[in-house]
Amino acid sequence: QVQLVESGGGLVQAGGSLRLSCTASGRTFGIYGMGWFRQAPEKEREFVAAISGSAGSTYYADSVKGRFTISRDNARNTYLQMNSLKPEDTAVYYCAARHVSTWYAKGAYDYWGQGTQVTVSS
Repeated sequence: QVQLVESGGGLVQAGGSLRLSCTASGRTFGIYGMGWFRQAPEKEREFVAAISGSAGSTYYADSVKGRFTISRDNARNTYLQMNSLKPEDTAVYYCAARHVSTWYAKGAYDYWGQGTQVTVSS
């Protein structure tokens, strides 16, 4: 089992920045990639960003491309730097881990964190 814990959420004004962190523990050997998803009230959980493999290839949703950056510093810590935040970025943000190369589908992820709230005021 792998446990994921997110932190770094909060309230920020539009145009501001936040950095989310995700720390993994447990049996992390074999984890191929990490992802961030978000879910706004009454909406489906959606893909935000992913990072894969030893080369650290990154992928982004069109809505955050150029504003958000996913990174990792070792096998256990993954980050999401969020700049130029907009009110529509308000959501609960989830960190997730997967064993496969597919990076965009929720079903490809085996482990999920509990989520951290991000609220962007206008």
